Amino acid sequence: MAIAGVPQPEWIQINQALRLRRFDGTADFAFAWYQDEELVYLVDGVKKPYSRETLRGMYAYLDAHGELYFIEALENGAFVPIGDVSFWREDMPIVIGEPAYRGRGIGRQVILALMDRGRQLGYDRLGVREIYDFNKASIRCFTACGFVPVERTEKGWRYEAKL
Repeated sequence: MAIAGVPQPEWIQINQALRLRRFDGTADFAFAWYQDEELVYLVDGVKKPYSRETLRGMYAYLDAHGELYFIEALENGAFVPIGDVSFWREDMPIVIGEPAYRGRGIGRQVILALMDRGRQLGYDRLGVREIYDFNKASIRCFTACGFVPVERTEKGWRYEAKL
């Protein structure tokens, strides 16, 4: 579901080898990502793999609150899903689910593309509800894109960027 009153694009092309594909309700391939206890810990603060029901519920929630996309990388001539990201003015949760793609600057490219999307929509700022203090990679990624901590949360900080 798109942001109220705003058509969501089917694709956001980031570069020749990276794009965002609109969530279409099919996400079985993502189940393996959320079996990784370390990834789940960085996302939720607990080391408990998702059930299929939890995964469906998460995607339903994210899709109901903003634009939900799968991050896709070009591999052997075809785009394959490697993570997910949701976008609305108050939050931008992002996961690089495929371990081989982590630490390669993809998250930063995705965030910058969604900041451009926010500018196109006339937003003057974007927020991230919470990044846990122990999620150093996300902190580095978002701060490199211009996000700054604005409010302490229970386990970390809420971040914001002016556009």
